[in-house]
Amino acid sequence: MSPEPAVRAEIVVDLAAVRHNVRALAAHTGTAVMVVVKADGYGHGMLPVAQAAREAGAQWLGAATLPEALALREAGDTGRILTWLSVPGESGLAEALAAGIDVTAHDEDGLAAVADAVRRCGTPARLQLKVDTGLHRNGCLPADWPELVAAARRGEVEGLWTVTGLWSHLACADEPGHPATAAQQAAFELALAQAADAGLRPEVRHLANSAGAILHPGTHHDLVRVGLAAYGLHPAPGHGPALDLRPAMTARASLAMVKRVEPGAGVSYGHTWTAERPTTLGLVPVGYGDGVPRHAGNRAEVSVAGVRAPLRGRVCMDQVVAEVPDHARAGDEVVLFGAAPHPTAQDWAEACETISYEIVTRVGGRFVRRWVGEQHEQEDT
Repeated sequence: MSPEPAVRAEIVVDLAAVRHNVRALAAHTGTAVMVVVKADGYGHGMLPVAQAAREAGAQWLGAATLPEALALREAGDTGRILTWLSVPGESGLAEALAAGIDVTAHDEDGLAAVADAVRRCGTPARLQLKVDTGLHRNGCLPADWPELVAAARRGEVEGLWTVTGLWSHLACADEPGHPATAAQQAAFELALAQAADAGLRPEVRHLANSAGAILHPGTHHDLVRVGLAAYGLHPAPGHGPALDLRPAMTARASLAMVKRVEPGAGVSYGHTWTAERPTTLGLVPVGYGDGVPRHAGNRAEVSVAGVRAPLRGRVCMDQVVAEVPDHARAGDEVVLFGAAPHPTAQDWAEACETISYEIVTRVGGRFVRRWVGEQHEQEDT
């Protein structure tokens, strides 16, 4: 029997870790949990992650866009799904209503679009309303909120929809002690009171993101929305309780080549790094074409044969060079990031002056993605 072919580079996603993290977050908050699976499950694979989240007891899934939400339904998910980011005239709204997906309105134009979709599909909407409590992205401004909730109540009375939720999003919850969080909590409480005065009785009120869920119990309300933390990455490293979150993603490759260079050898484009002594270099066959940040050159580390190996020189489109131990050989495993003691996505984020969200969502390209932690492993090339 011929041996298995070598894998140039792969992303391994541990679904058992996802299930563990969802259960840990639910236990920590004591609240219903929405697992956010937007952006292809933060780069982990939306459909496998969604199934794992459901298996762990997630009552809700969050999908930013209509196509994401509809893909979850088409894959067979029958639970509650919320979506919130659409543009005027975008297709799919009527289909989402017919599929029982909760949709979000931010203003009266949004209400009108939902009402039109209800008339076209003949299915009353599950509608949620989002208030802008200080993040100043989407969401209704507080000055316009009383009119929005009054109009939403009129539509509810007319039978166009049921207002199932009221929500907002935190701006600075990952910075303990930042005054914006308390201000947003107060603004949200006022918005809830105004909605109640208008006659709305929503099923869920939700404000907390991952950082809110972990660090700010006062933001929990009826539901917490966990994104990053469900994938085992802490939104505020070093702060809050010591939760046993397990990184679900490992990005790994095989060394393509090993060579020994003498002092004075410049490495990669521009010779931004020069060997000061005899050095063993290993060629890692991934680059910025695969989502490896170019900014990682001379900053980040990988793990080779169990040893931390710093990147040397600039990251190229298809490859990057690391200073590897002398015993390294072509074909050895390289872990770009994963769980400690290997470099983590947070380590890479700090090296690249960004956040771990960006590291895990951008990596991809020619990596093969593989899911483990289930009886039947899956592959997606």
